[in-house]
Amino acid sequence: MRGAVIVLGLLGVTSGGALHLIHLPATSNVPENAPPATLVHEFSVNLSVSLSPVMPGFPMVVNPSPFTEAFRVNRLSGTNFEVVTTGKEQLDFETGPKIFDLQIYVKDDVGVTDLQVLTVQVTDVNEPPHFQGNLAQGLNLYVVERANPGFIYQVEAFDPEDTSRNIPLSHFLISPSKHFRMSANGTLFSTTELDFEAGHKSFYLLMGVRDSGNLEASAVLQVTIVNINDETPRFISPRRDYSIPEELRPGTIVANITAEDPDDEGFPGHLLYSITTISSYLVIDQLTGTIQVAQRLDRDVGELRQNPIISLEVLVRDRPSGGQENRIQITFTVEDINDNPATCRKLTFSIMLTERAANGTLLLDLNKFCFDDDSEAPNNKFNFTMPSGVGSSRRFSQHPAGSGRIVLIGDLDYENPSNLAAGNKYSVIIQVQDVSPPYYKSNIYVSILTSPENEFPLIFDRPSYMFDVSETRPARTRVGGVRATDADLPQRSVVYSISSGGASLRYPNIFWINPKTGELQLVTKADHETTPVHILTVEAANGEDTSSVTVTVNIIGENDEKPVCTPEFYFMAIPVDLKVGTNIQNFKLTCTDFDSSPRSFRYAIGSGNINSHFTFSPNAGSNVTRLLLASHFDYAGGLDKIWDYKLLVYITDDNLLFGRRNAKALVETGTVTLSIKVAPYPTSIITTAPRPRITYQVLKENTYSPSAWYVPFITTLGSMLLVGLLGSLTVLLTKAIYRHCSSMTRKDKKQLMKKGEMKNVKRQALVESVQMNTVFDGEAADPVTGETYEFNSKTGARKWKVPLTQLPNWPEPRPQPRDTAAEGPFTKHAAK
Repeated sequence: MRGAVIVLGLLGVTSGGALHLIHLPATSNVPENAPPATLVHEFSVNLSVSLSPVMPGFPMVVNPSPFTEAFRVNRLSGTNFEVVTTGKEQLDFETGPKIFDLQIYVKDDVGVTDLQVLTVQVTDVNEPPHFQGNLAQGLNLYVVERANPGFIYQVEAFDPEDTSRNIPLSHFLISPSKHFRMSANGTLFSTTELDFEAGHKSFYLLMGVRDSGNLEASAVLQVTIVNINDETPRFISPRRDYSIPEELRPGTIVANITAEDPDDEGFPGHLLYSITTISSYLVIDQLTGTIQVAQRLDRDVGELRQNPIISLEVLVRDRPSGGQENRIQITFTVEDINDNPATCRKLTFSIMLTERAANGTLLLDLNKFCFDDDSEAPNNKFNFTMPSGVGSSRRFSQHPAGSGRIVLIGDLDYENPSNLAAGNKYSVIIQVQDVSPPYYKSNIYVSILTSPENEFPLIFDRPSYMFDVSETRPARTRVGGVRATDADLPQRSVVYSISSGGASLRYPNIFWINPKTGELQLVTKADHETTPVHILTVEAANGEDTSSVTVTVNIIGENDEKPVCTPEFYFMAIPVDLKVGTNIQNFKLTCTDFDSSPRSFRYAIGSGNINSHFTFSPNAGSNVTRLLLASHFDYAGGLDKIWDYKLLVYITDDNLLFGRRNAKALVETGTVTLSIKVAPYPTSIITTAPRPRITYQVLKENTYSPSAWYVPFITTLGSMLLVGLLGSLTVLLTKAIYRHCSSMTRKDKKQLMKKGEMKNVKRQALVESVQMNTVFDGEAADPVTGETYEFNSKTGARKWKVPLTQLPNWPEPRPQPRDTAAEGPFTKHAAK
């Protein structure tokens, strides 16, 4: 025994030098569902020989099996520790692991460590049952009223111990109710028929569940009764018969049908009213039940005249459609009143009388047009009042009185001043009045018009008219005005027109007259030079008479024509050494102006006359002037540098309008463009050394390609067609010459001509045939003179349609002396 103690002591001394855990390894128990910080096991640490303390954070749980975070180590002192629950994971005996192996690891400051295992066993604890699903927080069930007693809901509960061992739970109602019961297995039943209208709207049931260990749980279940449409509406308005007067306005309320529905609490105000019988007179508001007039209730016409009783069947239905309904019969009697005045089929009459109608003439008999629609006397009786109207008492009356016969008793002369004051129009008012209250009256309006006679002719206020207008006035210028009147009343509107005159060569109508006012206007500018005086015939008509008058329009001449010169464009070529003062190529400019004298022209060269080499002589006072060289050219000295001159010539008149009236200081300007080419000196060749001569020889070879077979074919075909065409033209020309020769022979009865003469004849026939073929198929206006000329659209031939007063003279330039040194393309062009 003593030896064993000595061995253990030696072992303690030997082992006392190392760091190790005391009370570990070990096995401990912890109940399921233990709250956080529940003690699991206590242990201590035996420090090493160095007495180094345990490092902060140690001991700790490492590598738990199975892995869990449900445990941790708490420090009680420097060497005492405990293992507790963390609460991070729920320890559940039924669903989770039952044993955990926790490795407790410790380490001191010098690095000495130890590791031991703590086995933790989870012990089972009896838990109370609990309700599942929404029932745990409270459930609201909806049950339709008047449902048969029986099953309502199956309660679901769970107990961790009893459910796993298939031990049934016990269900019960903690607050008993006579309308509900619950079986032990949790089935909820209704024991009575639930009626919403009887006050059974909602029930609160407290349910309980108990396990085998007498642990209980409870929950609240709300049962709400759903109201359904199961009650029939009931009418509460006692009245069934109504009397209403006729002629009520549409929309007038004549009855108010009301009903109630026991289901109103579920459907407040949801009643619909309707009329099942067909009625066009009355309608019902489907929401309020008020019956209103839909259209006019006329007791005296239609079906109400035969039967004034309206029977309706009112149907009330609760909403939604297809629910409960009820019906009621309602009768309306339409009472007759005196609401119709005496009526005439025509209340407005228009009568036309000539101004010479005789007194006593019957104008109108109103008895043939008036009646009363009232069905019963005395409402359908009426009479006529005396006629009235301003100015009608001395002209119209009833004869006999009250008979409604309107007769003429006065004078209707249209020109009578008193009748003119009345406008020759009279209005007669007659009233048709009921003989019983409320004495309705109807007015009859008779309009009497006097028809005038045509007694006076339509005449102009002047026997003739004369107006002056300047030829420069634009279109729509007022020339003057005419006026025609008729003494007949009422005066008719006069329509004016130009029946003749007012035409020119270019315009069919120069003047236009306003058909309503008679104002004469220009359609376009008038030309004094063409027609200085226009004589028009203006016609006036008013539908009955027609009259005409002569209107003379004098066109006042103005200086509105530009000078026109020929040629307008011209090209000249001159040598550089042309003498000063020479008339260049004998060129002369001939100008005309329709409204200016030949002495009124002035000539000036605008742009292009560089260094003033050119001038016109004379430069004013003549309509013919010539172009002269004013100064010699100096190309060698560098004064002149250009060889081509383009002169823009301005021709102005000085407004000397001799013998013209109302002459105004107007100036018109025409232009002419001249192109002048200056030919340089002949080039002198000074040979200083022989220059090599280069000869270029171009050789051309025509080769045939088989792929170009169409070239000879087309060439041959075109040649054949050309030969045929020339032959046809020759035949036609021969026939024409023969016909011409034959006609000349028969006319002159001469002998055959000689061969030389025959040639002349052929030449004449050729010229004549060309003239026959020249057909002028178009017209145009010359931009310079404004005159119209005809032209052939194919050949370009032209001729003046109307001969001009002075045709332009187009001179041909004389040929200049040929200078081989200066001869060039410009000289050839000028010669052409």
